[in-house]
This record gives sequence, structure tokens and C-alpha cells, in this order.
Amino acid sequence: MTELTLPRSEYPRPQWVRPEWINLNGAWQFEIDHGKSGKERGFHEPGHDLSGTITVPFCPESKLSGVEYKDFMAAVWYKRDFTVPEEWKGSILLHFGAVDYETEVWVNGVSVGMHRGGYTPFSFDITSHVIPGKNVITVCAEDDVRSGRQPRGKQSGRFHSHGCDYTRTTGIWQTVWLERVPEAYLSDMKIVGDPDNACAHLEVKICGNAVGHKLSASALYEGKPVGNASAVVSGPSVILTIPLAEVHLWEVGQARLYDLELTLQGRDNQVSDTVQSYFGLRTVMLGGMAFRINGKSVFQRLVLDQGFYPDGVYTAPSDEDLRKDIEISMGLGFNGARLHEKMFEPRFLYWADRLGYLVWGEHANWGLDITTTEGLSHFLPEWLEGMERDFNHPALIGWCPFNETWDRDGAKQNNEVLRIVYEVSKKMDPTRPVIDTSGNFHVVTDIFDIHDYDQNPETFKERYEPMKNGGEVYNSFPNRQQYEGQPYFISEYGGIWWNPDQKDEKSWGYGDRPTSEEAFLTRYAGLTNVLLDHPKMFGFCYTQLYDVEQEVNGLYTYDRRPKFDPEVIRRINSRKAAIED
Repeated sequence: MTELTLPRSEYPRPQWVRPEWINLNGAWQFEIDHGKSGKERGFHEPGHDLSGTITVPFCPESKLSGVEYKDFMAAVWYKRDFTVPEEWKGSILLHFGAVDYETEVWVNGVSVGMHRGGYTPFSFDITSHVIPGKNVITVCAEDDVRSGRQPRGKQSGRFHSHGCDYTRTTGIWQTVWLERVPEAYLSDMKIVGDPDNACAHLEVKICGNAVGHKLSASALYEGKPVGNASAVVSGPSVILTIPLAEVHLWEVGQARLYDLELTLQGRDNQVSDTVQSYFGLRTVMLGGMAFRINGKSVFQRLVLDQGFYPDGVYTAPSDEDLRKDIEISMGLGFNGARLHEKMFEPRFLYWADRLGYLVWGEHANWGLDITTTEGLSHFLPEWLEGMERDFNHPALIGWCPFNETWDRDGAKQNNEVLRIVYEVSKKMDPTRPVIDTSGNFHVVTDIFDIHDYDQNPETFKERYEPMKNGGEVYNSFPNRQQYEGQPYFISEYGGIWWNPDQKDEKSWGYGDRPTSEEAFLTRYAGLTNVLLDHPKMFGFCYTQLYDVEQEVNGLYTYDRRPKFDPEVIRRINSRKAAIED
């Protein structure tokens, strides 16, 4: 496959960019291993060819992969050649954006590492395993969404898609790439914007022996230098504060971003490593019943985004498709999204940062058994990897590790799992609110949210009317969760069934199907106005942005065609909310 047709050719990690990298997407050898016997059969050996081909980074269930195999796959194998440029000096890192679910990687027949988790990135230093000329990478991924021991999100646990579970994703579904780094290099960064004090606080991690080196950080705004700081490296991390000569706030729809350049210089003052990044200045806090961004009450007009694509399943066909989904949403008058039951790829969050679009980070917890504390070992490590990956995105304004933690097989959720994940999340990131589990059953949470799919605007309104004047607050599960005065919002509502051309019995939406487009819009406006007009609601999240397979309650079709005049929806969503006064 030539570079001109290389799928997903853009740099996959936009907040940590180096110039020397090689995209390994495209044609790979591929084979399904139903018996998980590939290792015994020598699939990992360099001379063993696999029986088929696949287009990476698309999962084998997808059309774009060229495989389109929809049944369960216990394990899948990948293999391809690569050559390291002769001019590359230093260390070679092999990166994977995401592989679902348990992965082992070999280079030239030697195992270089393993990773568990279907949504987070991992990498291996393969320097000592690379030889001049042709090298061989082999990847094996095992996947079992029916085990109860892995988060699967909306991937169907049955053969067919059904209800709100859709086509599965097995194996590689994000970009694979090589990167050259020096022997001592910048490995990671955490940045916290501090607009009140006109500065940005950095913690930069360094891999290798860089003691005595100089770390410099330079901030620019629209190409103009506005701040810099430096420090001598004395350990594995360096803490810096960059004073900023100009303060430009990142706001909804106004994505004012600073560029950031980090450099590492040796004792001879020669630059050994350079990384390009960016950041935004904004604050997030809960004040009274309001959600405040930069101190101002901002009503969250959110939409549910599942992150599925007709031809790519979990993987957008192009970077432009990621941007387009955000632009579609903003064109409908939404200012953000719940990224639902899936950790979205970094390029999506990049476009959210660039467009001023609010997002909530959520894990794909469905399918994971949390009736015992064993569920922690299959959830928490990957969740923390995701928090670390996404921490620096200004668009991300809250965390929600779990969604609808229904009981499983007659056993109740283990409340300690939610409590521990909440507490650890707050320790990892004290700058953002955390919802322990969206919809039910809350244990300890910064925000009390409800899922309510009542289709009647009148009864919908009556339910929340008492709390306007200090009366009873609606609690959908009073025997399982307790409201303790937290800020409150309806994080799923609507889901109105609209597919006038439907000819099957499988497709569905919530409640009774409207009889006309006018009836749909009347219901949509009625439900939405209840929430906009409520002085103690800080936001809503409508289900959903687009149809996904058999679930036909989107405002757009699955292939991203509008069902209604977007301007009509935009006018309903965009008017001022009571809590913004």
C-alpha cells in the first residue's frame, strides 16, 4: 500500500508530536485463531506467513478492514515487515493507539511486551531487537466480550447486534507507528492552566539518564512568544511554571489555544529532544447548582455520541470524519457531548480542543462484572491509563468512569468498586468533577445525574417541578442511591424514535414513535424546554447525535445525513437557559 493511500495517515498523538516517525497502517498479514493455538503453531516466528490480509487500523469486523468477519474471534494475529531508516540514531519505540483486548507483540520472533485493555495506548522500546534491513512485527490480540472480565462498552455480547449493543471490535483499531527518540527523552507531560495567576504549571517526565540536562518550555499564542521557563534535570521528572505575558481563555466555541515547545539540552547545550504540544487556559468548578467554566455558569447542551461508524465500526474512516461529527453537533446547537461507553481516540479530543467543544471522558464499562471487587483489577488500570492520556485536553471538563451499573445475574453491584474508582479518580485529577456512575446507582459523586426517557413533556415537567422551589428532588432509584444536594442534570433524555422509512421490526427508539416530523419536533422542543427553563438544572444530554445500526433515535442517520432541518434543532437548543441568568 503506497503512502498516498495510507489509511489514517495523520499523526495520531497531537498533544505530543515529534518529527521522526513512521506510520505502520495499511496492509498487514492477518489470521483468525479461534482455538488460541497460534503460538503453538509458530505464528510469531518471522518465517511464518499468515493466511490472509487486513487493512490496519480497521478492526476485522469492519468493511474498511477488507475482512468483514462478524462472528466472535477468540484471537487474531497480525504481521508485517518494516525497515528502520539508517539515519535514525538512539532508541526506537513501537506504539499502538489501541488494541482490543489482551495483546502480545513480537519483533523478529522475540516477545517485546504485553498489554491488557482495549482502549488505551501502549508502546515498547524495541531498540535491542531491531536489525539492519528488514524486520518483522507480529501481534496477537485475544478478546472475549462475554467473559464478564473486560469492559466491552456497546459491543454486542450476542452474535447479532441488538438493543443498544452494536458490532464488535477485535484487535487493532487505532494507528500503529514507529518513533525515534534519543537515549534520554521527554516521555510525558501533565499541564494545568492557571488563568487567575497568568501561568501554566507543568510536570514533565523524562526517560533515561538526563541528570544535568536542561529542560526548556516555551509558550506561544498565535505565533507570538508569550512565556518561557527552564530548569536543570535532577530526576525522572521536572516541575515548571511558565509565566504568561498574555491571558487568552479557552471557552465554549472560542478555542483559544497556546502552542508549547519542550526541548531537552545536554551538558554541551546541544538539543537532544524536542516535542511540540499545546494547551488551553480555563477553569472548571461547581458553584451552587451551576457548572462554571472560567467562573461563568455554562449550561451544558450535550448530546450522546457513541463513536461508531458504518464502515469503520470503532474507527473513523478519516480524521475529517472525527471533525465532522463535532461540527454536525455544534450545527445543531449542542456545545458538547458525552463520549459514551468508549474512550475516544486522541484525534477526536484534539478537534474538540480546536473547536471549543465540551466533552466528558467515560470508560466502556458495560460487560464488566462489578458485583465483586475483582472487577477493579479489570477496570482501574485501564481507566487510569485513559485519564493520564487525556488529562491535558482543555475540552475535557469531567470524568464518568461508569455508566448505568446495572446488577448482574441477580447479584448487586459492589458499591466499593464505585467508591474506590471515584476516590482514585479524584486523587489523579482534582481539577475536574467526577460522576461515579451515570444514571444509576450513585454511591459517591460530585454530580447527581438522572436518565429519564419519559416521552411526555407534561409528565416530564411535573417530575422536576418541586425542586425549583426547594421541594423534593426526583430520585429514580431512592432505595439504592441518596441525593445529597449535589448539582443536578439529566444526562440522558429524549431518544425519540424517528425512522419514517423503517421496514423492519428490529429498529427501535424510546417510547412511542411520533406520527409526523412536526410531532417529533413538538416533542423535542417540549422536553428540551423543560430542562432549559429549570433554574436548578445545569445541563442536559440528548440521546443521540446519529443512529447506530438498529437504534434509530439519532438526529442524523448512521451515515450522517440530517433527518431534520438542523437550524430548527439549533434554535430549540441554543436559547438561554434559566441557570445562565
